[in-house]
Amino acid sequence: MLIVNKTARFFSKPLKSKVYGLLRTFHVHSGTCFRHKLVLGIETSCDDTAAAVVDETGNVLGEAIHSQTEVHLKTGGIVPPVAQQLHRENIQRIVEETLSASSISPSDLSAIATTIKPGLALSLGVGLAFSLQLVNQFKKPFVPIHHMEAHALTIRLTNKVEFPFLVLLISGGHCLLALVRGVSDFLLLGKSLDIAPGDMLDKVARRLSLTKHPECSTMSGGKAIEHLAKQGDKGHFTINPPMQNAKNCNFSFSGLQHIIDKLIRHKEKEEGIEKGQILSSAADIAAAVQHTTACHLAKRTHRAIVFCKQRDLLPPTNAVLVVSGGVASNLYIRRVLEIVANATQCTLLCPPPRLCTDNGIMIAWNGIERLRAGLGILHDVEDVRYEPKCPLGVDISKEVADAAIKVPLLKMTI
Repeated sequence: MLIVNKTARFFSKPLKSKVYGLLRTFHVHSGTCFRHKLVLGIETSCDDTAAAVVDETGNVLGEAIHSQTEVHLKTGGIVPPVAQQLHRENIQRIVEETLSASSISPSDLSAIATTIKPGLALSLGVGLAFSLQLVNQFKKPFVPIHHMEAHALTIRLTNKVEFPFLVLLISGGHCLLALVRGVSDFLLLGKSLDIAPGDMLDKVARRLSLTKHPECSTMSGGKAIEHLAKQGDKGHFTINPPMQNAKNCNFSFSGLQHIIDKLIRHKEKEEGIEKGQILSSAADIAAAVQHTTACHLAKRTHRAIVFCKQRDLLPPTNAVLVVSGGVASNLYIRRVLEIVANATQCTLLCPPPRLCTDNGIMIAWNGIERLRAGLGILHDVEDVRYEPKCPLGVDISKEVADAAIKVPLLKMTI
């Protein structure tokens, strides 16, 4: 963990010169008068360099993003130093493009919001250091953002959702269920005990060598699994969801990954092909792992809804279930979760797919939410830290487990 006391020391010379170049570019105030609060959001928690300007009404004035997906597909996974270097190379351009598209200068901003937790340390450091230079130069308030809080609150940008609501956050790095009672008021009901669902799907895609599949060569692992699963038979292989006897809201995906690995090895031997070649049954395996993942997510979410309603934490009818994060863009998983929502008299809401993956809009919007609530607005940034690992809210998962709620079986047929 880095304590940023003298931000200039953190920069490599190339990054420092880029920041100063940006400051020179926008040193003169644009002269435009804005009635609404404006927040610049900067996101570098993992492998996307993103920025956006959002006003307090939810209007997106401008945004830009640089995806590193193509680079990391070639390396078979995210390499933190490579991600860091790509952030350094692109952050100035992304912020410049965002401000240009917004027709504003940094002087017009009400605050700068930046992801500082959780995420890859080397990636977080780039965004934080760059942001603090802007904050110090233009004397703007700084709003440190929890990446998962931003994912959870994105739905309030696109839909009129009041507190409280239940959120399932599923991505490449995270998996959790939380009750959202306010902008920074979360009760954690359950989380993954090992890896995240997006990480597991990516690893299965790599094991199936889907980058060699003509239809999937440019897709991320999760997207490749979803695409190929449409052509497969999910019932061809019988794979039981994890933790079926554990009456809590926690998740586990590493065991499922190992089961799939074993299945792939068996099929390679059966078909007489080497590792790295495409199995004839690849689509069936993709369909099976996607369905099993969806069922696992659905059952834990079902239990969370029942728990919250039993304790009057959610309204008995018309409660809202929000599903967000990168894996929430998987339409099959959404449809399975909709079965749970319908069975429990909940409304299922998801941000549009482009706002499910990491983006600057959700960071800027989280900044707007915090400005409105007067929470976490910093005018002194001397002791700002980035935190690669950081929990979300108050953990009540033991209380959920102690309740030992048995949920009824639902037919997950799509």
